[in-house]
Amino acid sequence: MSDREQFAGAKKSHSSKQQGGDGKQMLLGFHAVIARLRQDPESLRTVYVDPARRDRRMQDFIKTAEPILGRRLHQADTERLRTLAGNDRHQGVVAFADSISKVQTLDELLDALTGPALLLILDGVTDPHNLGACLRVADGAGVDAVIVPKDRSAHLNATVSKVASGAAETMPLIAVTNLARTMRELQEAGVWVIGTDDQTEKTLYDVDFTGPVALVMGAEGEGMRRLTRETCDELVKIPMLGGVESLNVSVASGVSLYEARRQRIAKQSKASK
Repeated sequence: MSDREQFAGAKKSHSSKQQGGDGKQMLLGFHAVIARLRQDPESLRTVYVDPARRDRRMQDFIKTAEPILGRRLHQADTERLRTLAGNDRHQGVVAFADSISKVQTLDELLDALTGPALLLILDGVTDPHNLGACLRVADGAGVDAVIVPKDRSAHLNATVSKVASGAAETMPLIAVTNLARTMRELQEAGVWVIGTDDQTEKTLYDVDFTGPVALVMGAEGEGMRRLTRETCDELVKIPMLGGVESLNVSVASGVSLYEARRQRIAKQSKASK
């Protein structure tokens, strides 16, 4: 991996969820709306809150949002919020916002990177709850972007946004037509592609994550597709020492990404001494 050119980290500027033809997005719940308030408050067109909810969390939210939003902050009863959101999983907060600038294509990602890349590739993760959890983990671990196939993946919607707890607002999610071809393009650009497979002998603790890396995770149970597996530079597994055979994809992503982050922090610390 040392002979591959260094790859950089992109600024995260991704938006969330249900989006209509007019470019307006719907954000549900405290995390998603607070993340947008912090990132781009001017993009919020209208925010509705439930006046019947008077707990500390709502009070703190209104205290933060009201000076920023002014007349864009409105009250709406439970029935109105249900109609707007299409469900009851909104926590008493529903917002409509403009799309914000984000990395949308592989070329944009490659142009934006300036340091050793850390990418997460998800192959066949079709459950929106799992996708949202993976975005949350990726954001926490400092991943530059998450890459998914267009035809075999969950897509951004209000459920993904809510589960992501604000990460869908910050984490670039790039959907590609041909995942194997995208992996080859990353390899040509100097990224070492590491797949996870419980049938291999090498563990994630045996490989170097300090250079430009893309970590590939398959769906729970099925794993990676054959062509995806064959395109990886190497395969690793997460040691399973108990009775269960595998981890949920978001948990496995977290374990692997934080090992990569640990190695990078250790390398930086050593270099600074």
